[in-house]
Amino acid sequence: MQRGKFITFEGSEGCGKSTQIRRFVEALENQGIEVLTTREPGGTVVGEKIRHLLQYDKDAGDLTDESELLLFAASRAQLVPNVILPALEKGTWVVADRFLDSTTVYQGIGRGLDVSAVKAINSFAVGDCLPDLTLLLDLDVEIGHARALAASGESEDRMESQPMEFFRKVRQGYLDLAAEEPGRIAVIDASASIDEVTAAIQSEFSRRMEGAFS
Repeated sequence: MQRGKFITFEGSEGCGKSTQIRRFVEALENQGIEVLTTREPGGTVVGEKIRHLLQYDKDAGDLTDESELLLFAASRAQLVPNVILPALEKGTWVVADRFLDSTTVYQGIGRGLDVSAVKAINSFAVGDCLPDLTLLLDLDVEIGHARALAASGESEDRMESQPMEFFRKVRQGYLDLAAEEPGRIAVIDASASIDEVTAAIQSEFSRRMEGAFS
């Protein structure tokens, strides 16, 4: 049986990942492909508890940057062997809302932690499980933050409440990462209309994953 493909979506807050993931998965399923969707942090019982702690638990207000990094890695270390790898081995395609790139830029670049250490921890958590393709939805941080606030009813979670400078670092970190790994990461302009972004994703996917359905 042919191994499934692993596709990840990345981007800062408000870039439209949820909508585009839904459309992307529908397009794959319309081609008869079995798809599993998951998210980071989360995707497992342990991962969802970590997600709640990181985003909403008021007792996590004094969480150190290093602890935050290790919690993301712990969630991923549960998700990869328990969910992602078994699905891929069965021939199922996996589409993830965030993966290790988020940790590299949010904790490494945004928080200012040692990027080489962050990448080493990422590698320890995921082993050789890397995305076949990463779709990076790039958007101006002020626009993205306004969109995220509107979607959440003006109620910010722990990550959304970070200062704008943090998100500027995150955006640049993503773009730098895409420049380092152009063969894996495709940058999509997320400032266009929803339909235009969907078309750009489909075009980039078709170009990069030619032969994926054979």
